[in-house]
Amino acid sequence: MEALVTPSSCLECRGDGYRVEAEVQVGPGDGEGRRARAVARVCRCREPCPHCGGRGFLYTSRQVEFSKKVGPKQYEALAPCVCRLLAQRVSTFAQAGIPAHHATSSFTTFRAKGDDQEKTAALEQALGVARSVAQEWRRDRPARGFVISGRVGSGKTHLLSATLRHVVLERGASAQYREISLLYADIRRGFNAGKSGGEIISRLVDADVLAIDELGRGRGSPFEMETLDELIARRYNSGLTTIVATNFSLERERAPSHAPRGFQAPEQALDREELLVERIGERIYSRLCEMCDFVSLPGRTDDFRRTKQDGRPTRRLVRPAQ
Repeated sequence: MEALVTPSSCLECRGDGYRVEAEVQVGPGDGEGRRARAVARVCRCREPCPHCGGRGFLYTSRQVEFSKKVGPKQYEALAPCVCRLLAQRVSTFAQAGIPAHHATSSFTTFRAKGDDQEKTAALEQALGVARSVAQEWRRDRPARGFVISGRVGSGKTHLLSATLRHVVLERGASAQYREISLLYADIRRGFNAGKSGGEIISRLVDADVLAIDELGRGRGSPFEMETLDELIARRYNSGLTTIVATNFSLERERAPSHAPRGFQAPEQALDREELLVERIGERIYSRLCEMCDFVSLPGRTDDFRRTKQDGRPTRRLVRPAQ
């Protein structure tokens, strides 16, 4: 059973059967180890379950033909209720590691509108590609992933989070989200704790859908490149879905510059973005080409975070007179 059919009259979940919200976990000390993530909760409209009354099982009618002589026979059997499936998906979603800031990020909340036709078309294309991956994913037929390139604040992480939200809660997939620099930090801590590299990244390797954010960031050290190469290679060989966001250009080669050698005007320097292939190497880039569809947002796509701030009044700090 893929999607969960629920009543659409509930104003809290709008028929989804679950609510997604941010959760903060405080570490052992005051403010130490504080973590925030997106989690899902079963909606109150599903408690107790309207189908099974909270028992977790339902009687279903099944038809089986044990022999041609006897013919098909119908009998009743206990089967898990959809509420058990929903509870399992809600629990899985909490383990995905989606940032708390993106708890409300979904396909319906993504603003695919720029200040000109080109930007709007690019945002709509990115939304369409992400939605297609999420809706087409099946456990027996994993969907092709995607790589979205764009400037800071263009909505890339929103689309990663929305895709994971759909495949976990609506399709029953297991998923993991990792920002690349934090992944490297986790692996270093794991090495210091005596764990092997394969043991540390095993959860990411085995996830049905993996989201890698900020791909290309880092120092490009041998340690980072070997870690990324192993992760991508193992997912590539397993045919698993990988979705990626990056600030670097997806162009295969750098466009030739017509400026005098050794000189770049400000506009030309801005347009000559660093290429993703230069940051991650030919081997990893080649595998991503086969695993994913590439989507590039225009270089001057609006920074949605700055746009929000521009609309807020400026607050002045007024100190009392001494």
